[in-house]
Amino acid sequence: MDWLTPIDLYCERAGPGLWAEPLNAFTNAAFPLAAFWGWQALRRYGGAPGFGLAVVMAALIGVGSFLFHVYANAWSEWADVVPIWGFVALYVGLSTYHLGGAPARAAWIAGSITAVAATATLTLTSATGAETGPPGLLNGSGQYAPALIALLALAGLMAWRGHPARGWILAAALAFTVSLVARTLDLHLCADVPAGTHFIWHLMNGLMVGLLLQALIRHRRA
Repeated sequence: MDWLTPIDLYCERAGPGLWAEPLNAFTNAAFPLAAFWGWQALRRYGGAPGFGLAVVMAALIGVGSFLFHVYANAWSEWADVVPIWGFVALYVGLSTYHLGGAPARAAWIAGSITAVAATATLTLTSATGAETGPPGLLNGSGQYAPALIALLALAGLMAWRGHPARGWILAAALAFTVSLVARTLDLHLCADVPAGTHFIWHLMNGLMVGLLLQALIRHRRA
């Protein structure tokens, strides 16, 4: 792989250059803000092993995505996706234990399976050069479908059980649904919306991450 291969996936990038996507780049501030909200919750409600790392990973999502929308090449794409899936794997493990009430061993297994699956997907995508190929109808959003399904399933389970965190999880699932739609429609709306809609992906995902952290921290297992 040529780590400097340019990648042009979004409407806002009309050409090469470090600052060709200012809106997409700076809306990543939503993730450090979500992390700060999580840190504030940790100070107020206390934490548990792994919570601090989850907050740090939330902030790193914004850093990685910022780098990708500034440099827009192969190495910065990995800087973008690795923190995302790292956070997902960690949150799956933590929420399985603290929100789902599963044994610690089951939580570790769930998180590990998620990490392995994400690594395999990212490696396959890189090996086939799919990240620089045509975006297709879904504009590459299909890779996030399992995360959406899992989040909706978690929201349904929380609601069915009457879990006190159900409102937070449902709100996070709705935010992620909106963000995924915005990411998918970005290239399809270039003619009418030159700046694209990808920035909404950042804003809504930052909100989603903040809501997920609040659910975990406020309603952690004793």
